[in-house]
Amino acid sequence: MNASLHAKSREVLSLAIPAMVENFLQTVVGFVDTLFVAHLGLVEVTAVGVANTLLAVYIAVFMAIGIGTSSIIAKQIGAGNTAYAQHAARQATWISLIAGLFFGVITLCFAESLLKLMGASGDVLREGTTYFRIVGIPSLVISLMINFGNVLRASGNTVSPMMVSFWMNLIHIGLDYLLIFGIFQFSGFGVAGAATATVLTRTIGAAMLFLAIRRSLIRFSIWRKKSSLDTPITKKIIRLSIPATAERLIMRLGQVVYLGLIVTMGTEIYAANAIAENIETFAYLPGLGLGVAATILVGKQLGAEKIDEAYQYGLLSAIISVVIMSIAGVLLFFCTPFLADWFTNQQSTANMITLAMRIDAFFMPPLAVGLVLAGALQGAGETKIPMYSTAIGMWGIRVVFIYLLGIQFKIGIAGIWIAQGIDLTVKAVFLYYFYKKLFIRSRSHRISTK
Repeated sequence: MNASLHAKSREVLSLAIPAMVENFLQTVVGFVDTLFVAHLGLVEVTAVGVANTLLAVYIAVFMAIGIGTSSIIAKQIGAGNTAYAQHAARQATWISLIAGLFFGVITLCFAESLLKLMGASGDVLREGTTYFRIVGIPSLVISLMINFGNVLRASGNTVSPMMVSFWMNLIHIGLDYLLIFGIFQFSGFGVAGAATATVLTRTIGAAMLFLAIRRSLIRFSIWRKKSSLDTPITKKIIRLSIPATAERLIMRLGQVVYLGLIVTMGTEIYAANAIAENIETFAYLPGLGLGVAATILVGKQLGAEKIDEAYQYGLLSAIISVVIMSIAGVLLFFCTPFLADWFTNQQSTANMITLAMRIDAFFMPPLAVGLVLAGALQGAGETKIPMYSTAIGMWGIRVVFIYLLGIQFKIGIAGIWIAQGIDLTVKAVFLYYFYKKLFIRSRSHRISTK
């Protein structure tokens, strides 16, 4: 039994660790981009930040398409039906292409209007429009890159996306510096250079990921003849992706609302909260990586009709995530005062950041459970349950409690992070209840059909 548990743990970690590293590398890309643009000035930083807020909505939709794809591919790989998995990968690519072209047209026609809706004006609007158009019009590059990464991970290959992310980091840093600041007689393009570097890096990344697919078990041809499987698979991907898309949009809209509430608490609290969220991003990485492993392994085992194994892999991934993220919580608790000093020389702001992270440290276990079980449920093809948990948590708890604790009771930043902790705890309980219920139902169905 111990040997079996050890083997399963190694399998979980062999998938999760490359996904964690990949997420870390992607976080570094954003950090370096912000760092370089910050040297241009506050206007440029604000412009890129506002544009990236809109691009995050695009990315959320593309990632939601990937959730539906991942579930289907993992199950079919588990069932030994590689041909069906290849069909699913091809159809997901076409859906991603269409989605990317759609958002590209939206950006082409409405870039300036969308940024105005976000409150941009003057120089921020001008620079933001430039950045948004350069990055947003070729949105198909973003959608394809996300899709190809999902296809590889769903097939059980998390190493190739990690290696591509590593090379993308190196390429992006070089291009970013060169195109923003220039070299020798070339003076650089500023914000336009940052946008161009991002597009070129993503194009190279998408090409590298597709080459990895072509060398893998899941290889497919985009231009092959139409198959009778195409329409059913497309409908299945869309059916699974719609709740996932709704979940991402519910989350983004909720963030806009609660950040608006935080703004009313004052500039210092808003800045401290923003810095705390940036620090917390690194604590998320283990849970995100183990969520990817849970999606793959649960889907694969269900495809092989090993219901008990699927259930165990999901729970084991959650337990490993709790252990790792609890350690991260301890580090957050004790190390945040030093990290806060890197971001600000204002002692009162640093104290707020420290308080926020020390509150957050106690909620690392429910965060770990929520991230992994959401991935496990999505691997099982249950994309509605994570959507419901996000809707209830974001609108029924987080927004309400931020208003009550932060504004009405004037607890400030402590109220914000206590509200978030309550949301995470309720979400973890909710997801565990439905995860367990799903597998009880699956076992009953298997027994009744024997």
